[in-house]
Amino acid sequence: MGRTVFTEKVIEVIKAIPEGKVCSYGRVAALAGNSRGARQVVRILHSSGEKEQLPWQRVVNREGCISLKKSQGYERQRELLEKEGVEFDFDGRIDLETYLWCP
Repeated sequence: MGRTVFTEKVIEVIKAIPEGKVCSYGRVAALAGNSRGARQVVRILHSSGEKEQLPWQRVVNREGCISLKKSQGYERQRELLEKEGVEFDFDGRIDLETYLWCP
């Protein structure tokens, strides 16, 4: 079964997020043509992230936080982002004014 146009566009958008920047699930969805598709972005990341070699760590929630739970990927995502120079505040938030990708 082939992929949808939306799935292809989501993959394209995620691949375009530069190192040291982040994008929210909803913003990725909107840039791919469906402003209500944030949950689909999560599904696409889960199903295609590895095989498409997506920079999955650069997708965070709209509050600038990692959505993964502690011991379920949170630490790995944070480590990858910090290696790219993304900083977190005391509460684990990313300053979106500084790090949000705006194509």
